[in-house]
Amino acid sequence: MHAETKVPEPDFLPREAFDAVERVRQVDVVIGIPSYNNARTIGHVTRAAQAGLEKYFPQLKAVIINSDGGSSDGTRDAVLASRLDTSQLLIFNTPLFPVHRLSFPYHGIPGKGSAFRLIFQMASMLGARGCVVIDSDLRSITPEWIDLLLRPVLHAGFDFTAPFYHRHKYDGTITNSIVYPLTRALYGLRVRQPIGGDFGLSSRMVNRYLSRRDWQGNAARYGIDVWMTTIAIAEGYRVCQSFLGAKLHDPKDPGADLSEMLHQVVGSVFTLMQEYESVWKHTTSSKDADLFGFRFGVGLDPVEVNTGRMLGLFQRASHELKEVWALALKPRTLDELGKISAALESSSRNGFHLDDELWVRVVMDFAVAWRDRPAERGHLLRSLTSLYLARVASFVLETRDLVSDQVEDKIEHLCLCFEKLKPYLISGWDCAAAPVQSAGRELENAADGARAEAVLED
Repeated sequence: MHAETKVPEPDFLPREAFDAVERVRQVDVVIGIPSYNNARTIGHVTRAAQAGLEKYFPQLKAVIINSDGGSSDGTRDAVLASRLDTSQLLIFNTPLFPVHRLSFPYHGIPGKGSAFRLIFQMASMLGARGCVVIDSDLRSITPEWIDLLLRPVLHAGFDFTAPFYHRHKYDGTITNSIVYPLTRALYGLRVRQPIGGDFGLSSRMVNRYLSRRDWQGNAARYGIDVWMTTIAIAEGYRVCQSFLGAKLHDPKDPGADLSEMLHQVVGSVFTLMQEYESVWKHTTSSKDADLFGFRFGVGLDPVEVNTGRMLGLFQRASHELKEVWALALKPRTLDELGKISAALESSSRNGFHLDDELWVRVVMDFAVAWRDRPAERGHLLRSLTSLYLARVASFVLETRDLVSDQVEDKIEHLCLCFEKLKPYLISGWDCAAAPVQSAGRELENAADGARAEAVLED
């Protein structure tokens, strides 16, 4: 059992948030919606959340809190103006309390994590038994999502409900190629969407997050989801999943503009590996997490992928970033990457292949380098991006004609490869940190540091 965590006094809440706590005083449930210029979709998300509360938890007192990052498109107005026509919901139990809707600008580092921090702090101050956080750009959210994320917390004793979605095979490539297989191999629990964005949390879990002192790094930005998931699993909180159907939002080409997200998410994973080393080094297998909800097939939006651009960036990086890769990769891994890059130049791109074992060794080598070379972490992660794009391009080319179940089988094979090669990771991790003098001199040259940026931004 986890003892209740002492939460420090907040010094980051806007004045109007304190005033709202004085007015509302106490609630059973908080629904949090972080946002930044989401006026087009957040009204729908807010109405779905209110419908879920009134339909499935009519006896509870609840508040919906929008934590906004300075939107200029009327996002906050859309939240406060949203209205729900309950006559169409067939609600048989009249809600005992109205659902309050609040919207505040958060203070601190711009990012989703800072938005969550405000939501969690208000949930704690209001004495909420459960908290749900949901993305503001969702088009597929239904009232049932609130029930599925919250009920395991309120009625089954879980501390953390992760989402389980059907997604297009090329949506969520950072999850599928790095975060899911690595966190599963490290901590032994198969949470399929560790950076899914929509979670249910107990009051104990919320207070544990608030008690931590690392809100100013990657956790303030895109790294917040995997930060939350990892803490819950590694510290032994009760973790489950709920099937939510399709996740339909604004999909992006995996090769187009995800580099900053990759840096922050993977940086969070690698940083937490240092904190929880005593946990993952002694975890030898993985098991399924409890899954709630009824699974069913759904239609999904197509995701277009520009593999030509991805492979072009990889080819360029293989010439210009080889010295940076050499800081992280073992000679055998670096040599194999050189061979597939050379083959790419002399053959059709349609036959490009970066196999599972090579990719796993790349990720594990970078994890060790992150630990050993703190002064060069920015350069290392920027150089990892081109390797990630190569892996995604390989995956896309190999799965063009496969249906979703077949694609999931390939992801499962990758996960098993991560688990099989965990002794390789531990061996590298246990070695003394490599000397960094010569590498440091290389990267002190501004031109060297700029090359990784130029390859990705071209």
